[in-house]
Amino acid sequence: MADRRTPLLTISGVTVRYGDHLALDRLDLTVHRDELFVLLGGSGSGKTTLLRAIGGFVRPQAGRILLDGADLSVLPPHRRPVNTMFQSYALFPHMTVAANIGFGLRQQGVGHAETRRRVEQMLALVRLEGFGTRRPAELSGGQQQRVALARSLAPQPRLLLLDEPFSALDENLRMETRAELVRLRRSLGISFVLVTHDQQEALTMADRIGVMRDGRMAQIGTPAVLYEQPADRFVAGFLGAANILTGIVAADGVTVLLPSLGAQVTAARPAAPGPALLALRSERLRIGGAGAPNGLDGIVTDIAYAGESLSVRVRMADGSELRVVRGLADGLASGAVAIGTPVRVGWEPDACILLPP
Repeated sequence: MADRRTPLLTISGVTVRYGDHLALDRLDLTVHRDELFVLLGGSGSGKTTLLRAIGGFVRPQAGRILLDGADLSVLPPHRRPVNTMFQSYALFPHMTVAANIGFGLRQQGVGHAETRRRVEQMLALVRLEGFGTRRPAELSGGQQQRVALARSLAPQPRLLLLDEPFSALDENLRMETRAELVRLRRSLGISFVLVTHDQQEALTMADRIGVMRDGRMAQIGTPAVLYEQPADRFVAGFLGAANILTGIVAADGVTVLLPSLGAQVTAARPAAPGPALLALRSERLRIGGAGAPNGLDGIVTDIAYAGESLSVRVRMADGSELRVVRGLADGLASGAVAIGTPVRVGWEPDACILLPP
């Protein structure tokens, strides 16, 4: 099996402008073999433009895009060993499922027998055996999504690009199809680049994530690294909600003074002394943490029930708020809190994320 650390796609200094708007700003990126890489970012961050540039639908004004060392810029989209699965699925309504899946193969000049064999293989792969004679209008949204995926995979591309492929699906179906896509990627050994704005989707699916902002990469890393060691406030706030407090790191690198609260806390991972931001993930905090090494006192101002969890907002003395998420494994009645109740919010030193101000 190929080493997943071997580069497949190398993007160097790619710049794309739409008039006066800088969509991609000297962007660099490497995607490895057999990797599911997720581009995560808000609207206008440049993630879809980057996907379209890789696919050949947008021509960069500067930079290079290499696949296995070969320059893709000289090739039109249909000549690139790259396929794109669009957000709309773009299935041909007048064609059967089998004809849709085999369309790209016929365009490549693949023979009838081989096309039929691969179509049957793809139908089995996406678990749609027996659906070949149906038309897209006769399928559910999830089934259409799987047909579009099969059509993208049938020509056996070296790289598959997916532009928010689950956005039209309901939540339960999204969860099922995410798992299906991860299974398919592992069985086929194809590298995927997936664009999404859904944080949970990125965290649960990706081998690595690239968080984009203003046409550049804010940070690249595994889901665990980005979530637990964000590079700055933007990444900390974008990838999962984070409570942010303003502080000062003392000379020892782990003591954090919180002047507006007249308190200090201890971090596990040292940082440079001086002004800093203290980020705290909501699920790492607990109500009534009297025995925790770190803690702040406040008043409960809001409680939101979410089935499997309870979200509690606690206002501190300086007016700032901490959001605490509690799991409800034992039900809502266990250790219930009420609005207006004085509480202590506690956490461990390794929950402290220190960021530049």
